[in-house]
Amino acid sequence: MSHNKETTTMSSNNMFSKGKKSGHECELRPGGMLVQKRDSNSDRNSDSAALSTIMVKVKYGSAYHELPISSHASFGELKKMLRERTGLHAQDQKLMFKKKERDSKSYLDVERVRDGSKLVLFEKIESRERRMLETLRIAKKEKASKSLKEINHQVQPLAHKVSALEAGASTGGVIAELDIESLTENLMRMLITLNEIFAEGDLKLQKSEQVRRVQKHIETLDTLKMKRQKNVPQKIKAAEEQQLKHWDSVVVTTKWETFD
Repeated sequence: MSHNKETTTMSSNNMFSKGKKSGHECELRPGGMLVQKRDSNSDRNSDSAALSTIMVKVKYGSAYHELPISSHASFGELKKMLRERTGLHAQDQKLMFKKKERDSKSYLDVERVRDGSKLVLFEKIESRERRMLETLRIAKKEKASKSLKEINHQVQPLAHKVSALEAGASTGGVIAELDIESLTENLMRMLITLNEIFAEGDLKLQKSEQVRRVQKHIETLDTLKMKRQKNVPQKIKAAEEQQLKHWDSVVVTTKWETFD
């Protein structure tokens, strides 16, 4: 009998030592059953988590919204939940508790919000208008930036052509007046488009820089045109003038018939 008792004690000690090694404490129940010891702290934590969740009632217009939320949450977190329910942006919300507006950074438990507390939600019209104006401002800025990039992309090949004409003229080559007129017209169109863009801040500086670049290219073409007129023989001038007239306009003739 004593031998069995010693065996039981030894096995119990072994299980205790295994339990300690595994990081779990064991306890001996009546009847000799060895079980893992319950963690009272984890039970208390789960109980406190359950107790910290409260139900608040929020009135918005004629509707009421009941929301479960932690009592330790902020009014800002409550506003995020209300946005999902009401569709009202958090920045446009005015939360009243006990006839006083509450800041988004304030906490429910600090402001004595309890389970079953009632709050009232209003829309901040001024905030919504400011936010909409800011949204429009950002949209205009993005549009201006996109337009400036597109114009820059279109001006670059025109600038290369102007440089090519300038290089040809410097080596004594004959430049076609039609090429000069066509490039000038395209660059003038870019200039008109630039003037129609509304830009502020850094974008305004970018716009001004692009305007100066386009104007410089147009001035270069004007200079090339004047030099060409001095050097090109009269016969070539007459032929090109006729070609320009045909390019600029189309003449429509109508033959009328008379009926008796």
